[in-house]
Amino acid sequence: MEFREKKNSGFGKYLTIFILLIIIGGVGFIKLSPEFEQDKPEIVIEDNIFWNLKTKLNLRLSDQSGIKYYKVSFNDGTKDIELDSQILSTPAKILDIKIKPPKLDMFFKGTTGTITVEAFDHSKWNYLEGNRAIKTINVMIDKKRPIANVITNSLAIKQGGSAIAIVEIKDENLKDAYITFNDKIKFDLIPFYKDNYFVSLIAWPIKIENFQRVNLVATDKAGNITKTKIPLYIRDLKIKQDDIKISDKFIENVSTNVLELSGAEIPADLSERFIKQNKNVRNDNINMIKKVTDKYMDRSLVQDFNINIFKRLKGSRTAAGFAEKRSYFHNDNEIDEAWHLGMDWASIKQAPIKTSNNGTVIFNQYLGIYGNTIIIDHKMGLSTLYAHVSSSSVNVGDKVSKNQKIANTGSTGAVLGDHLHFGVLIQGIEVNPKEWMDRNWIKSRITDILDDAKKIIDSK
Repeated sequence: MEFREKKNSGFGKYLTIFILLIIIGGVGFIKLSPEFEQDKPEIVIEDNIFWNLKTKLNLRLSDQSGIKYYKVSFNDGTKDIELDSQILSTPAKILDIKIKPPKLDMFFKGTTGTITVEAFDHSKWNYLEGNRAIKTINVMIDKKRPIANVITNSLAIKQGGSAIAIVEIKDENLKDAYITFNDKIKFDLIPFYKDNYFVSLIAWPIKIENFQRVNLVATDKAGNITKTKIPLYIRDLKIKQDDIKISDKFIENVSTNVLELSGAEIPADLSERFIKQNKNVRNDNINMIKKVTDKYMDRSLVQDFNINIFKRLKGSRTAAGFAEKRSYFHNDNEIDEAWHLGMDWASIKQAPIKTSNNGTVIFNQYLGIYGNTIIIDHKMGLSTLYAHVSSSSVNVGDKVSKNQKIANTGSTGAVLGDHLHFGVLIQGIEVNPKEWMDRNWIKSRITDILDDAKKIIDSK
């Protein structure tokens, strides 16, 4: 009897261990098996949504075992409305869904609601039901388009020229507002005079031949958009065509130097070398000018804009003007073309350069074809550029005053002789300096428009 009890006791012990091993193994299998993964599906949707009940919303569901079911519902404060649901015969690891707006009663005036997203994955966890994720998002309902009115603007604009517009923008959920030229070029709005009013100088870029339309655009967070035409008459610009012969000496000395100082590789072929300097480096320089002016232009509230005419370099002659379309020839072959977008003034060597208006220095360094270059911001998106200088007496961040000396002329960059290239920029786009050198033009096209805008705003 005693022997049998010991034998039975040993058998029971081994049986217990065996059962425990099976249990541990089963638990381990469940824990480690991808079929029993325990991660909830991921729901990706904006946390706080502004909805105009016209556009579809973007929803992404993802899970390593695959999504097998989802449901999206909208609650308007009184009831749930199902927007979408699906049982997937083939689970999807990533599911991108466009949520359609709810069909609400035409008399619905609510401004808030919630969207609830529920998703189950294909895991066998949770008694084969799968992992469940749920997310509820607040919704602001906004079906009103922003108010975007043109208060007043310049009468006309010329290719390569400037104009101004003063506008009114109102929307509780405003996202962005700006002016576009031909739906291609964007101009920022700057606060003007009183709340909800803005001003912008506009440029017609010289390279855009056909004028189509200038629009005031306002968008809100719900996706509502208002476009308002800014009425402008257009004026023709006389364009001068120049043919310029490029010598081997110029390329070997000037073009090579510009490429070296710009950190660019130097092609062995002389024509290719000039093209790289004249086209590639030029484009990089123009992009840098735009980038700098966009980043550093003064966007503070405009109450008054007292601008003086810009004066030519003292005692100088004009060596080249604005809107000269140049064709470049090397060994009698036309190899490139470019626009000249400023005024070139030549005087004595290292002639003193003085400012015509107060401003802030926002750029002062070597700039490829422009050589050593200074850019001064004069507020409201207007700035001036001084290129090819030999030395400067100002630094970035300095405040400069009318008639203050800022530099001396030179021959740095893609030039042969000492002179000043003077440019006027509207939000980084070079425009015709002659307009800003004309007292009557400034008064009739800019300052009178600002004064009229104030009267209109005050009368409201």
